[in-house]
Amino acid sequence: MSNAIILVIDDNPAVATALSVLFSLHDFDTIHADTPEGGLSMLERRDVDLVIQDMNFTEDTTSGEEGEALFATIRERFPDLPVILLTAWTQLSSAVDLVKAGASDYIGKPWDDRKLLASVANLIELGRSRQVLKARDAADRRSQQSLRERFDLCGMVFADPATERMLSLACQVARADVPVLITGPNGAGKECIASIIQANSAVKGGPFVTVNCGALPSELIEAELFGAEAGAYTGASKARQGKFEAADGGTLFLDEIGNLPPNGQMKLLRVLETGRFSRLGSNSEKQVKVRVISATNADLPAMIRDGSFREDLFYRLNVIEVELPPLAKRPADILPLARLFLGDEHELGPDAEAALMHYRWPGNVRELKNVMQRARLLASRPVVSAADLGLPAATAAAAVVGMADDDPDAQDIRAALERAGGVIAQAAAELGLSRQALYRRTDRLGIERS
Repeated sequence: MSNAIILVIDDNPAVATALSVLFSLHDFDTIHADTPEGGLSMLERRDVDLVIQDMNFTEDTTSGEEGEALFATIRERFPDLPVILLTAWTQLSSAVDLVKAGASDYIGKPWDDRKLLASVANLIELGRSRQVLKARDAADRRSQQSLRERFDLCGMVFADPATERMLSLACQVARADVPVLITGPNGAGKECIASIIQANSAVKGGPFVTVNCGALPSELIEAELFGAEAGAYTGASKARQGKFEAADGGTLFLDEIGNLPPNGQMKLLRVLETGRFSRLGSNSEKQVKVRVISATNADLPAMIRDGSFREDLFYRLNVIEVELPPLAKRPADILPLARLFLGDEHELGPDAEAALMHYRWPGNVRELKNVMQRARLLASRPVVSAADLGLPAATAAAAVVGMADDDPDAQDIRAALERAGGVIAQAAAELGLSRQALYRRTDRLGIERS
């Protein structure tokens, strides 16, 4: 990586020379302008990593107004550029106001070399990491927009790369005439993914029929799936059509497939193999053409080992597996979804956003939707606060101090480091940690930093 370039804007040549010599000893390149206009002109022509600017440029002037005006212009034109304010006339109130306005640091003359170098090194590293993250975010947005243009995503709101990868796989396999198994926790949105697969399939014009295998008594599941003749069971006063018949020429979505009883599993396997089945109480067979998508939050391999789920059915259903991560594993989706559920009449305050991001969402998207709908009804002001969300008190407290109630685990850290190419500052920014905090976690977890 090339040396960082520091622009010094100061009317005193001695200051510019001293800073240039100091920075050259630490592999920083320095360019100099002696007026605000000259500095702004250089920023338009050169790629600069950091600005150190004086606060007064006219002789016998100590108000700092010139420096404040210069800083305001730099911040307006180059909002992500780190700026250190340097002056012999330090005033605490001015420093506080300018830092609140976005100044990166405020150092008085004469400066402490070690303090100045530490501030410069940290700000340049952080600035470059932000540039990398910003470029990656832009690339992610372009990729997500391309996905929306190429496929029908049924209005799904998302922003996280993990969600995009999952959706890309779902859309890629949608046109293949093979069963798909969607795995993921309760409330994560598996039925929405099934709808997207249907919408991009060769049978998108056909029916989309849903069966929740976990919501039906075991003695009724066969009749629900395959239909029944009159008198086939108590209360069956007339023949009824099953879901397979209703889904003929389209898609049948079997939610909570792990709850299907053994006799239903056996019949389902036969339908998947032959496309033929019999209504309950009938000896005649029917032929259908149905795309089967199933979903579960259960550990089907473990159920196979304990004998409660057929291994041959599992492999028949699991030709393609689409894994939907829990909401906590796709954090960039949280705020866009929260705003969608909240509606246009309210907006999220900063403390509410922090609380939403620090909560672990064990109930996933379903829980987030309930929280936002409740906040919409109960909030007394247009701006929703953390208190309006009704989240656990520990979550709000963690958000206030800027700390998550659960540390990122080893898998999260390794993934962030891999995405950041080993750049600690970049990975730390993605995880919401300081560099020092990330160093401590990698040491504690025995994670190599390459």
